[in-house]
This record gives sequence, C-alpha cells and structure tokens, in this order.
Amino acid sequence: MKRIIQLEGLAMTSAGILLISMTDINLDWWLYLILFFCPDIGILGYVVNRKVGAITYNIFHHKGLAITVAIAGYLLHEDYIMVSGLILFAHASFDRIFGFGLKHFAGFKYTHLGVMK
Repeated sequence: MKRIIQLEGLAMTSAGILLISMTDINLDWWLYLILFFCPDIGILGYVVNRKVGAITYNIFHHKGLAITVAIAGYLLHEDYIMVSGLILFAHASFDRIFGFGLKHFAGFKYTHLGVMK
C-alpha cells in the first residue's frame, strides 16, 4: 500500500508541475523551487502547541483546499491564484511520497497515513 501511495503522490506532483508549466506565468526556476517549499511554513504552528501545529500544517497541505484555490483562480482568470493552488497541490502530493500525511492533534508523527517512523 505504501508503494501505491508513493506512486500516486509522484503522479499528482508531476501533474501539478505540468499544469504550472502550462500557465502564462514565467518565473525563474529557482523562484518556483522556493515557492514549492513555502507551504512548509505551516509547521511553525507547532511552536504554539500540537493542536495549532496540526491545524496550520493541514491547511497548507490539504489537497482539497489546494484544488479549490486553483479552480477559483482559473474561474476568476487570476493566474497567480491558480498557480498558488497548483503549487499547494504539487507540494502536498510531493509530501505524500515521503509519508507526510495530514496531521492528527496527537503530534507531528501521527498522520492520516499512519504513524511516521
């Protein structure tokens, strides 16, 4: 099952990056790389406590929210909003490859994919 989730994450990450490359926004590759890892700022919530950490992490790593943002940007003809949603989606999918799932309040290593080692 773990291998299937990893392959699914790889496919969705690739799809997100492909969709980003099809937009009219042209940034330097290094800027896309920085933006790709920006959703990890959600981990800062763990400085407050486990519950706030789980909530902030999950907001930045929820694929449903990412898709909603991307679709809203598309429907509003706002490319930067659309790309923001696609980056969130690609990043969350990338994290699933390594077993980083949505977090439970019990702590960072407790995810919807199981307990991280």
